[in-house]
Amino acid sequence: MQDAALRLKSLVEQLLGAPLPLRIRAWDGSEAGPPAAPVLVVRNRRAVRRLLWKPGELGLARAWVAGDLGVEGDLYAALDLMSGLLWERGEDARGVREALRDPEVRAALRGLVKLAGPLPPAPPAEEVRRRRHLHTKRSDRRAISHHYDVGNDFYEIVLGPSMVYSCAYWEDDGSLEDAQRDKLELIARKLDLKAGQRLLDVGCGWGSMAIHAAREHGVSVVGVTLSQEQAAYARKRVADEGLTDRVEIRVQDYRDVTDGPYDAISSIGMAEHVGAERYLEYAETLRRLLRPGGRLLNHQIARPPRRDESAYSVDEFIDAYVFPDGELAPVGTTVTQLERAGFEVRDVESIREHYALTLRRWVVNLEEQWTRAVRLTSPGRARVWRLYMAASALAFEHNRIGVNQVLAVRTPEASGASGMPLRARDWN
Repeated sequence: MQDAALRLKSLVEQLLGAPLPLRIRAWDGSEAGPPAAPVLVVRNRRAVRRLLWKPGELGLARAWVAGDLGVEGDLYAALDLMSGLLWERGEDARGVREALRDPEVRAALRGLVKLAGPLPPAPPAEEVRRRRHLHTKRSDRRAISHHYDVGNDFYEIVLGPSMVYSCAYWEDDGSLEDAQRDKLELIARKLDLKAGQRLLDVGCGWGSMAIHAAREHGVSVVGVTLSQEQAAYARKRVADEGLTDRVEIRVQDYRDVTDGPYDAISSIGMAEHVGAERYLEYAETLRRLLRPGGRLLNHQIARPPRRDESAYSVDEFIDAYVFPDGELAPVGTTVTQLERAGFEVRDVESIREHYALTLRRWVVNLEEQWTRAVRLTSPGRARVWRLYMAASALAFEHNRIGVNQVLAVRTPEASGASGMPLRARDWN
């Protein structure tokens, strides 16, 4: 009897206490759920075992990455519907615990265990073994390597020619390349870059900010990254642009940079890797590397504050598959830590909607060259990137996370002069 989909649907609805908004298609050909909804394809019994042994986000992620679970139809619509059942319910699992006391629910669970098999499958090879977030130099190198050293050819597919892996800055419906160029120029203007100055680009990626600053503003740039692959790629781009006399790319931890002072520092999409326990050290280190009157532009993803900050935990899927050891903080916490380190924060600009647009473009890039992306990495790795970018786009759109550019100045202790214009935001 072909009834696996109906049994799965019934159990999920009993556990959640709400109708399942997705349609389910099971490995036995059965289907259940709203006819016009996106279809959650449960390809085999192994997917059920993953969910039974690790209910919630991580179990779903493992099934998706392994290819045991898929979606037919609009992926964004499916994720949006699922978010109401998972992420937007918060940390309170009382409803599920109460449902598990119901004898009928427990009987249904026993039936599914019998149907799917008793043993948990091994996690997909793409999963990082989870550990305590130490943020030592060694652990940071390992985490950065996991995310960035997956092949520059793969990132060329996702990011496009700009090779900028951070939120673009959109105007109307322009191209991704135009929006990324405008973001780099916005940062250069906020830093008030001038010919002859020295810029430190922390977490320089594939060298895009360093090249833009040197080529368009005549500054000398040191870019640091922990990724060997990024550094090799960036150095070739610098050479191709004829900028080797003005741009130096190093494989170096920002904590090991000792050749300050710099006139300006850009940190674009890097501070998320620092960790809460190390953030003050990060801010103090950058301040020491700046000359008095120098500016810092900190471009960083943020999360909303919690009533009980001790209850914050890193997203399981992101930690296990995307950014190991990454941590998000509220923008207010970031501002406070920068000020504790001795910076004067002069401007905070939220560009949350811009990141949703950026991520959707990256998803299109990946989907259009899916076969090549899989060949360059692995089917599991490509599925990780598609899921995390699509889910992140929705998170930015729904204000579950944000992204901010914080402009700070190291004011001279004697005079306190900031060097800022009387009317701020003249960079626009």
